[in-house]
Amino acid sequence: MLAAYAVRADADAPLDALVVGEIEPPPSPERWVRVHVKAAALNHHDVWSLRGVGLPADRLPMILGCDAAGITDDGREVIVHAVINSPDFIGSDATYDPQRSLLSERYPGTFATYVWVPAANLVNKPAELSFAEAACLPTAWLTAYRMLFSQSGARPGDTVLVQGAGGGVATALITLGRQAGMRIWVTSRDEARGAQAVSLGAHQAFPAGARLPDRVDAVMESVGAATWSHSINVLKPGGTVVICGATSGDNPPKAELTKIFYKPVRVIGSVMGTRDELTSLVQMLVATGVRPQLDQVLPLTDAADGFAAMISGDHFGKIIFEP
Repeated sequence: MLAAYAVRADADAPLDALVVGEIEPPPSPERWVRVHVKAAALNHHDVWSLRGVGLPADRLPMILGCDAAGITDDGREVIVHAVINSPDFIGSDATYDPQRSLLSERYPGTFATYVWVPAANLVNKPAELSFAEAACLPTAWLTAYRMLFSQSGARPGDTVLVQGAGGGVATALITLGRQAGMRIWVTSRDEARGAQAVSLGAHQAFPAGARLPDRVDAVMESVGAATWSHSINVLKPGGTVVICGATSGDNPPKAELTKIFYKPVRVIGSVMGTRDELTSLVQMLVATGVRPQLDQVLPLTDAADGFAAMISGDHFGKIIFEP
């Protein structure tokens, strides 16, 4: 089958580790369900995999991709929840499983003609969402939904700062937060990206690290080292910073520990989301008419172009592959 997969790790030239071509479908665990992939979304996770982060050499070659929407063999239109729990995990929150993985980490991912997943990882795709729109949801949009509505404590009327504009999580945070009645501010190193964020629904955009007009109730943090000090300093006492990633590095020059306990503020880690949260996210999009921002939709054969756009930062919204 056609697939985009990593054949090695290359921290400096990740595109050199990517192959798009025919590959023998790998064996799947018993009773997993086959999904004919109609659309799959690219995430930074896929670039990190090519760099060798979280994908050891003994698992290569590995089909990349966490997100997909498609059709099962019996004709059901579905969205794939990408968090794969260990068979012996007991609990309602899949993200608390210390042995969890994402598709493309331990099991083959979604950048292929077919993907195999546990039946419990399938959510019905409503007719109101296209396959491309639905494919955006399981990683970036689910991460944003959980950050805002499960972790941050933010309420309608609160001010929420989104650090960094343009990526899938950031655009989802802007759209969902605005729809929920929050005042959404964003930062960006690029003035044009800030303007795009405002056109998407942000109330105001500021240069990265800028002094803000007021302190904020919550900060949505995915940039890491470059913005961490700013995130802590702009919070109101009792505010919350929710962190889901660290694309600029995970060792900030100033940890701001004194300010964290003295103000005080809360620091909450957040990763992906549960199947129930994915279902709620889908229902919210159907009810509100909100849709993911698509940057480009490419045939899977042109996956390298999509990866190149993500690596360079030359995109705003989600990059979609169609096998």
